[in-house]
Amino acid sequence: MNIIDLHCDVLLKLWEAKGALRYADAPALQANKARLQQGQIKVQCFAIFIEPDIPSDQKFHAALGQIDYFYKEVLAGNPDMVHIKEWSDFDRLKIGQIGAMLTLEGVDPIGNDITKLAALYHLGVRSVGLTWNFANLAADGAEEPRGAGLTSFGRQIVQQNNQYQILTDVSHLSERSFWDVIEIAKYPIASHSNARSLCNHPRNLTDEQAKEMFNRGGMIHVVYHSPFVKEGGTAEISDLIKHIDHFCSLGGVKQIGLGSDFDGTSHLVKNLGDASKCQNLINELLKYYTEDEVKGFASQNFLDHRPGVKQ
Repeated sequence: MNIIDLHCDVLLKLWEAKGALRYADAPALQANKARLQQGQIKVQCFAIFIEPDIPSDQKFHAALGQIDYFYKEVLAGNPDMVHIKEWSDFDRLKIGQIGAMLTLEGVDPIGNDITKLAALYHLGVRSVGLTWNFANLAADGAEEPRGAGLTSFGRQIVQQNNQYQILTDVSHLSERSFWDVIEIAKYPIASHSNARSLCNHPRNLTDEQAKEMFNRGGMIHVVYHSPFVKEGGTAEISDLIKHIDHFCSLGGVKQIGLGSDFDGTSHLVKNLGDASKCQNLINELLKYYTEDEVKGFASQNFLDHRPGVKQ
């Protein structure tokens, strides 16, 4: 069953390796092309993430460096990897092709210059998270002790996302920032978050947040990072399915997707250690849900809720 995965950190690993990793089959990459093919990943989203310790005046250059690896290593080296630039491109993927879409995990690289964000749109970014875990000029993140909301600059970013039909990702936001975003974002999404009522971590969403996402047509993509799935110890696939069950109970059966976090963590769910293992999750889901529901979780829910599709 084809899968759309909303989050991986391959680009960070490629950039840090400075050309030493081959995207097609590097064993160090959990979401290399060979593993995507084995796991039947039809579209992989590639996050641009800049570590907090990179000096501020070097962050935009670092983001461009990761995009350069996306173009020359992911795309140019693999003709069967197809760049998703427009929402309609999902419908044009052929058998044997894998779609590749750029996302931005935290707007730190743009500083206070929103024209830099527009430049990233033109390079292919189609989903923007305002923060990673801490505060920046746009908002507070999920682990920022202050817990403040959006700044005026952050609101400007969300409004520009709306204008360009760009997803606004809430996965790393503080609760107050989440509520500020959800009031104004036309295209909200959680690219890799689970249910806080099952695993009490600030990166997970409360029931109230999840219900509001569903009320506003947003998608929640469950993440395979074990500490967000189960408190203490390595999580099993059955533990991850509990989060899907819970979101379904809140009314989200048609608004749940997958966001692995491959290459962003070494603490993955057992038997979901890399992209080649993704059909293990599908096979377990088929024991509890109808085929159409599982197709929804895997890809169709996202296709039905992407910008530009009439509900």
